[in-house]
Amino acid sequence: MPKKNTTKARKPTSDAVQIVYRRYFEGHPDRVALLEEERANAAIARQIYELREKAGLTQRELAALVGTTASAICRLEDADYQGHSLAMLRRIAAALDKRLEIRFVPLENESLPA
Repeated sequence: MPKKNTTKARKPTSDAVQIVYRRYFEGHPDRVALLEEERANAAIARQIYELREKAGLTQRELAALVGTTASAICRLEDADYQGHSLAMLRRIAAALDKRLEIRFVPLENESLPA
């Protein structure tokens, strides 16, 4: 008797993000981990920028409230910056009258990288 193929065939797609994910990330946990780290860095930078803008503050004004320099705020708002410290994020949250919340979420709830 022939063996049954138990692997499920993938549905073809024209979604560019799905194609890139399948080609470069699927089956490569090290690459997926790096992708997640970059997504987190970009999300943190975007949130700091958006919160500062919503508060109507310049980078220099936020820096004064936090007790740092404008160039440090500029780096924190850069998606490529990888030096986010928990202490600095807490200081920024306090200066913007926010609470810093860090969560761990299950990977199965995420379909593809954004």
